[in-house]
Amino acid sequence: MFGTQFVYGNPATSLATDGDLRIVGLQDGSAITSRAVVIATGVSYRRLAAPGLDSLAGAGVFYGAATTEARALAGKRPLVVGGGNSAGQAALHLSTYAQQVTILVRSASLAASMSQYLIREIEAAPNIEVRYRTEVGGGGGDGRLEQLSLRHRDTGDTETEPAGGLFVLIGAQPFTDWLPAAVGRDRWDYILTGPDLAERWTLQREPYLLEPAHPACSPPATSGTAR
Repeated sequence: MFGTQFVYGNPATSLATDGDLRIVGLQDGSAITSRAVVIATGVSYRRLAAPGLDSLAGAGVFYGAATTEARALAGKRPLVVGGGNSAGQAALHLSTYAQQVTILVRSASLAASMSQYLIREIEAAPNIEVRYRTEVGGGGGDGRLEQLSLRHRDTGDTETEPAGGLFVLIGAQPFTDWLPAAVGRDRWDYILTGPDLAERWTLQREPYLLEPAHPACSPPATSGTAR
């Protein structure tokens, strides 16, 4: 453990400064004082709000990377939702094992959201199909995903198809809403660090690569022992 103290079930709710010190406020009203804070709070993958999918999460419906499930898809026909690089990389990996991979994209093109090298690889793959302006309308199965309802966004037409798996890669929401506004975030709520800080940086030196803007707010009141 390298002398590390763990605090369970008492999440961070605020971050403030007191000179060279950083003060992390906790949910129970106490605080931890330190000279450095590492923020590694993770993300929550965005989910599809389509009927029948929530109950099948982990049973044919997967959010995030597709690496661990790929080998189980030999001879099957999975679908990938998303038009970004993560979706393209997942589709290419799945195509190594699956009979056919279908990418569902809400827009009319991949060019605005996916790197060109991935687009070229997808176009060259004989067992990858891209369906544009198409979204998942619902899903079902007996204990595991077996079919999906697909809806065309322009015509409203729907069709039900068998599905060997559904991999949803439509971005993620970082757990950063507890941070003060001074710790800059982009439009997706990811923390800005290093050269991305631009005008937010006020110190004379350049920011370190993973260093965010310093919170310029008063220390929170504490009702417990600062450690």
